[in-house]
Amino acid sequence: MAEKKVTKKAAAVKEAEPKKETVKKTNCKKVAVVLNAENAGFKAGDVYQALAAAGSALTLKEIAKAANISEEDTLLGMGWLFKEGKIVSDDNKITLA
Repeated sequence: MAEKKVTKKAAAVKEAEPKKETVKKTNCKKVAVVLNAENAGFKAGDVYQALAAAGSALTLKEIAKAANISEEDTLLGMGWLFKEGKIVSDDNKITLA
């Protein structure tokens, strides 16, 4: 049997190979927002009711918490209400118009 000789060039190639980095996967919760007129209307109602119950200006996070909906759904409802002129913004807080 003939033995293979490892040349210096082949040994250098093996050493020059980059090390593989491991990528840590994180658990990301993806939120699906259904974009249709009916859903936007319901979310607008949730936002409006939360603002009416609070009686004062609230931030986006406060509205989402009070309405028990996600921030994405809150933004969807707020867009509807802004378009209708039902809410106004002042210093990053939202209040009924």
